[in-house]
Amino acid sequence: MAERLEKLGIELVQDFLFHLPLRYQDRTRIYPIGSLNEGQEVLIEGEIENATIVMRRKRMLLCTISDGSGRITLRFFHFSNAQHQGMTQGKRLRCFGEIRRGPQSLEIVHPEYKVLSATSSIPMENTLTPTYPTTEGLQQRSFRRLIGLALAHVNELEDLIPVEVQQQYRLANIHEALRTLHNPTPETNVSAFLSGQHPAQRRLIFEEMMAHHMSLRKLREQAKQLPGIAIDEGDRLYQKLLQQLPFTLTNAQQHVIKELRNDMQQSYPMSRLVQGDVGSGKTLVAAAAALYAIESDFQVALMAPTEILAEQHYQNFSEWLAPLGLEVSWISGKQTAKERRSQVENLLMGITHIAIGTHALFQADVQFKQLGLVIVDEQHRFGVDQRLALREKGQQAEHYPHQLIMTATPIPRTLAMTTCADLDYSVIDELPPGRQSIKTVALANDRRDEIIQRIQSICDSGSQVYWVCTLIEESEALQCQNAEETWELLKEKLPTLEIGLVHGRMKSDQKDAVMSAFKQGDIHVLVATTVIEVGVDVPNASLMIVENAERLGLAQLHQLRGRVGRGTTASSCVLLYQAPLSKNAFKRIDALRKSSDGFEIARIDLEIRGPGEVFGTRQTGELRFRIADLSRDQHLLPDVQQAAQAVLTQTPDVAEKLIKRWIHRADDYSKV
Repeated sequence: MAERLEKLGIELVQDFLFHLPLRYQDRTRIYPIGSLNEGQEVLIEGEIENATIVMRRKRMLLCTISDGSGRITLRFFHFSNAQHQGMTQGKRLRCFGEIRRGPQSLEIVHPEYKVLSATSSIPMENTLTPTYPTTEGLQQRSFRRLIGLALAHVNELEDLIPVEVQQQYRLANIHEALRTLHNPTPETNVSAFLSGQHPAQRRLIFEEMMAHHMSLRKLREQAKQLPGIAIDEGDRLYQKLLQQLPFTLTNAQQHVIKELRNDMQQSYPMSRLVQGDVGSGKTLVAAAAALYAIESDFQVALMAPTEILAEQHYQNFSEWLAPLGLEVSWISGKQTAKERRSQVENLLMGITHIAIGTHALFQADVQFKQLGLVIVDEQHRFGVDQRLALREKGQQAEHYPHQLIMTATPIPRTLAMTTCADLDYSVIDELPPGRQSIKTVALANDRRDEIIQRIQSICDSGSQVYWVCTLIEESEALQCQNAEETWELLKEKLPTLEIGLVHGRMKSDQKDAVMSAFKQGDIHVLVATTVIEVGVDVPNASLMIVENAERLGLAQLHQLRGRVGRGTTASSCVLLYQAPLSKNAFKRIDALRKSSDGFEIARIDLEIRGPGEVFGTRQTGELRFRIADLSRDQHLLPDVQQAAQAVLTQTPDVAEKLIKRWIHRADDYSKV
């Protein structure tokens, strides 16, 4: 039993109390059979009219009962002879189950039932019956009995939210909230439970969100107690970089660079999240931070979630830093053993100033001579667990490196303050001058020929085009096949144009050659899989076509659209879709048509998909909520943050208990 309960995260008596029902059944009253409707889950009582075994495709037992108001069939596929013999005409049954539409009449398939004795009655339930999330080998009846045993101890549970906080935010008492949630009265508004709006639920949601917020705030405070490296040797390299750039930094970029420099001058390690929309210039901000570290004789590690993105960063940083006499290396899973060994040796000897790669950067054989700054791109793919692991791996002697985390996935501010509360937070909220607004249109697949004709005229006018191919299957091979077929079709339909192809299965040097030819204008149309989602910058490209747009998420579509509009030409994005669109696909495509604001798109994305998908909960450590749902409950965040601050300041011991109650692995976090 203990092993089964452990699968549900139940190890303490307290864990039973916070394991809440999925839904409720009403067994407090008996419904007349004549009043029943399909889809109801109800308790009924009636007299057996007949019970027969019939042979259809399967052997089954059919039992008809009536109560004077109507009759209903009970259908059993699995039954014993004893069951059949016990169903004699005239006996009364009390049954519970879901009403379905049968071939001749309403019926219940495999109801729970009891034979009623003529001399004694079975008492009715006086509360709604909860149905719990459970596991194999643990029946609802057994689980309800265990919950009942735990509820007998509910008053021993400490009500951790101070009374004044409860009063200020109108929160229910914890003991009453738990009793109500496990044993609601028949008068309870069940729809309020199912939508998470009941005051008893609100109390637990509020407490859980407070605990998560406080755990990350505590991590942030602990980080400020760690020994870091004060980096303050001037900005000679940064000024050199500015002189060679063909453009001026935006005010937003300059402001964030100042924040980073100030952080890196402190004696504790920086932990800052820099958030900026597609094309806002985050990479250049990261390069500035890298130069401050390098000028003080420290090395820099830049980690990206994919090989493609790491490779793109390597190209950008090489272009900016090589003229300054700095050594940039790329550590990749694709390198030969000899190439990798050479890169690793250069890092250990201090020859390499900045190393760029994926998780491979933090494998055991990769050692830095003196690591001062870790830059992580696309932070929503790396959760708090990974942030802590990176910090530990980067530790050298008694010092921890500074950490800069970047994302092009805009996060609504209130949400960022909770999900990333262990980080300081900056926003690049300004696009470089000259960025063109992008007109976005959605067209059904049957208008593909119109698009192909338009490509010809756009390329004849001197611009270039992306055509992105996607497939619903999570298969790179199929995506590549789809891209190759489109490439062949476009070559046939547009014989005067040069059509290029790039996908994830090509060798790096092949991809480089195609991308280089596209950047130089030798290729008119680039057919690609979503490998070009991030990092590619071709100012002359003014049209983006995305096939099967209904199959991509909003954030990914927004990223792809950001590949055009980088030059001086008016740009467009065409979303080709396969009709009919699902409700969510329509919402995504409509949002993209109406807005180019990354923050508005992030808000809608959160609404459609929920935070678990947006932040990649599967990888992260901070979003494993048991009761709260951030997309449903985000309106509570401002109050939660204020209440958490009050508890942290006034009663830190209570904060510690709240974190321990709600956060899985809270002990591990507190040791970091």
